[in-house]
This record gives sequence, C-alpha cells and structure tokens, in this order.
Amino acid sequence: MQPIGLIAGEGVFPFLAARGMRAAGRRIVCIGLRGSADPAIAREVDEFRWVSVVRVSSWIRNLRRRGVSEAVMVGRVVKTRMYARFAWAQNIPDLRTARLWFTRLRHDKRPFAILNALADALESEGIRLIDSTTYTRDQLVTTGVLTQTQPTEAQMLDARHGWELCRQISRLDIGQSIAVKEKDVIAVEALEGTNAMIERAGQLCRTGGWTLIKVANAHQDMRMDVPTIGVTTIQKLAAAGARCVVLEAGKTTFLEKDKVIESADRSGIAIVGME
Repeated sequence: MQPIGLIAGEGVFPFLAARGMRAAGRRIVCIGLRGSADPAIAREVDEFRWVSVVRVSSWIRNLRRRGVSEAVMVGRVVKTRMYARFAWAQNIPDLRTARLWFTRLRHDKRPFAILNALADALESEGIRLIDSTTYTRDQLVTTGVLTQTQPTEAQMLDARHGWELCRQISRLDIGQSIAVKEKDVIAVEALEGTNAMIERAGQLCRTGGWTLIKVANAHQDMRMDVPTIGVTTIQKLAAAGARCVVLEAGKTTFLEKDKVIESADRSGIAIVGME
C-alpha cells in the first residue's frame, strides 16, 4: 500500500491514529505542527518532520516527496499561542499560506473556513484528507450511558435542556461546550478551550454536581474537526465538581476509551452519548 500522511497536532489523538494506521499495515509519514505536536509521536511513525502551522507549502513538499496521496489531520492546534506576545515571529506564513489568508480567508477566518481552505490546498496538490477517525473507529462515542455510573434524573433534565443551547452556540461558532446545573448555564466555552472552561465552571459553581455538554461543531468536517475527550478532561471535571458529561455520539472520539470510562467511574462521573 502507498504510505499515508499524518498531520499531527496536540494531544493523544495523533498517537491513536498512528497505532491504527500501523495495525492496518500502513507506512506512516508524519509532519508535526511545531508548538502543538508531542515530539514523542516521532517514535510511532516511519518518517517524521517538523513544520510550521502557517507554512502549508512545507506540508505539501514533505508529504509529496515521500509519495503520500492521502493523509489524516488530527490533534489540536494551540490557538491561544497564536495570540501570545511575539507569536508572529514564529508564525510568519509562506507565500501560499499568505495568499490563502488574504484572498479566500480575507472575510472569514473562522476555524472551519481555515480548515476547509487547508484541505483544498492539499487536494490541489494531489493530497486528499480522509476522515480522521478512519483508523480509530473503536474510539468513537456511542449512544446511551457508557459508564457504570448512572446520571441522575436532574442531570438528564439538564442534558436535554442544554443540548439545543449548546448546538446553537456551536452554530454561531462560539464554542462547543457548556456547563449546566438546574437549567442554568454556568459557563460557555470560547477561545480558551474545554479544559479552561471546566476550571472556570468549578470556580463559579462551588457546590458541584453540574453537567458538561459537548457537541460537534455545526460545520463539522470529519476529516479534521472531531471533538475529543480524554482522561485529563475527566480529571479536570472531577476536580471542578462535575458529575455528568454529555457527548455527541458518532461525532466525538475518546482518547483511549477504556481508560476514560474507567477514570469517570472512579470519579463518580456519568458519561452519556446523545444524538
């Protein structure tokens, strides 16, 4: 089989994808997004190169030279670092990226627009992005209560009440998570990400017992925009007093499913998959 490309961002997801690719007998050519990818991913792949997140030409060059015609892009890009002081010095775009930024993305720089532009730029050079869960299907959230810990009736009321609210926030491209207790919205995710929002919800709701609702982006493209939940998130939820997590089934992936569910049960947190 032809080699497959892995465009790796932050977190565990690139590791799961690499192991799935390896199990399928694929040779893996990985480019790690500098400032986001874990250097340890290099040990999971056959070839590895660092690239800048704003130098798309180097993505294409590194993948094409190694015969890659299809690729998976997984892992977060740490957006808050892009706004840090002097971040521009490490993120000077190449000509291709600058052209995308000032033409196609001139009036719309939302994440889904940027991701679609990147996918089209890759495909124009013969590199097709495929569904990022292709090699991690066993990690997708399914419908129903997934933990031995059962949600309370009050938590399910909060889940149903907050579900459409969270979907609306996603449609407006504000964020993909909210914290709810007794039908009151405690916190809403924005640029800071889910983990930071969880900490804020814990500070605002000292009594605990609240529910986290996390949905896929309304403009979700399974090639590159799949919400995830890992053990770290469960630990932060437990520390912040949450007792229930509601996730969108079929569009959210666990970062090591068995470990996440075991951690949730140990912390007395129910996990529910909803459609």
